[in-house]
Amino acid sequence: MRARRIGVVGAGYVGLTTAACFAHLGHRVTCADTDAAKIESLTAAEVALHEPGLRELVREGLDSGNLRFVEGSAVSGVDFTFVCVPTPAGPDGAADLSAVDEVLARASHGVVLKSTVPVGTAARHPGVVSNPEFLREGHAVEDFLRPQRIVVGAQTERQAHEVAELYAATGAPIVLTDNTSAELVKYASNGFLALKLSYVNTLAELCETLEADIDGVTEGMRLDDRIGASCLQPGPGWGGSCLPKDTLALLATTKAAGVDFATLEGAITTNRHQPHRVVDRIRGELGHLDGARIGLLGLTFKAGTNDLRDSPALVVAALLAQEGAQLSAYDPSVRDDQPDIRTRGSAIEAAADADMLVVLTEWPEFAELDWPELADTVRNPRIFDTRNVLPEDKVREAGFRLITTGR
Repeated sequence: MRARRIGVVGAGYVGLTTAACFAHLGHRVTCADTDAAKIESLTAAEVALHEPGLRELVREGLDSGNLRFVEGSAVSGVDFTFVCVPTPAGPDGAADLSAVDEVLARASHGVVLKSTVPVGTAARHPGVVSNPEFLREGHAVEDFLRPQRIVVGAQTERQAHEVAELYAATGAPIVLTDNTSAELVKYASNGFLALKLSYVNTLAELCETLEADIDGVTEGMRLDDRIGASCLQPGPGWGGSCLPKDTLALLATTKAAGVDFATLEGAITTNRHQPHRVVDRIRGELGHLDGARIGLLGLTFKAGTNDLRDSPALVVAALLAQEGAQLSAYDPSVRDDQPDIRTRGSAIEAAADADMLVVLTEWPEFAELDWPELADTVRNPRIFDTRNVLPEDKVREAGFRLITTGR
């Protein structure tokens, strides 16, 4: 692999991971961002993102000289410019491309779009290459350095091979295609994951009604290699920075193309129902929510990250607060209070005098809590495990009434 000079515009979740990992692979990387305070912190190897291994790679890149950070929205003197700026959903669900357009207006050579953009965006810009990211929060470094596939869409075969060569050290399968197809791969993948998650959450609801066990059902499903083992864990809904906006963007694309995508629309509707279902079960246990003291375990949209964007835990909390519940919470990666939530420094503090505990994020450490101590701390030993991550026998032996999902 030949070391190249790479510019990365955007030092957020995708951009910082891209910059640090390319530097680790031996490329010379300059990462730019318009946030001066962020650039100052990153230059001092201070990483605010909760992402395993990322802080270490940033420090390694700075120490080796392969990585540097600069303020701005453009990088000069590079062979490739990777565009990694946000594309949030607008009011109609379509992606907001203002940040992308600003970068494209200033970049001139070797432009690679890693930001998730509407299908057809790159084709409108001569010479731009599409290289969508498939980074799972909490596993971003692993996913970049040991990817399941690299997708590159370009208008010429030479462009595609040049970008693919940057990843040669990973040994990953390479998919070379056109720009539009590469962009659609990203949306299609996230849309399919959303379908699976909504499907299993509805199955969990059905299991509760029929007195079946969702774990037994999904175990039987996972062994079918046509279905696979991932995304079959029920919960309070899916969220984060990708699935919500990407499903809405894909739906907007299909409507603009005159295609009826009822299955995707159904998955989105099903997901919006899940937090209400959680609140209904909590209300059913307590009789009423007005004045109830509820301790929440987990606020992020998934474990292994400090990302609160579109977190179903926060939707559940907002619904509880609307009915007068008093909320305290503990999350290993969240320290600041959230709207209507007092954030505590430990699970014990969040559980103090609670009428009920609710597990909303699947942090592994929740399975290792001191359940007898928690039982002595709460006002009423009841816990709703929306993620089915707790050790049932230990929790019940401590005196808790345990409510689970899909059982």
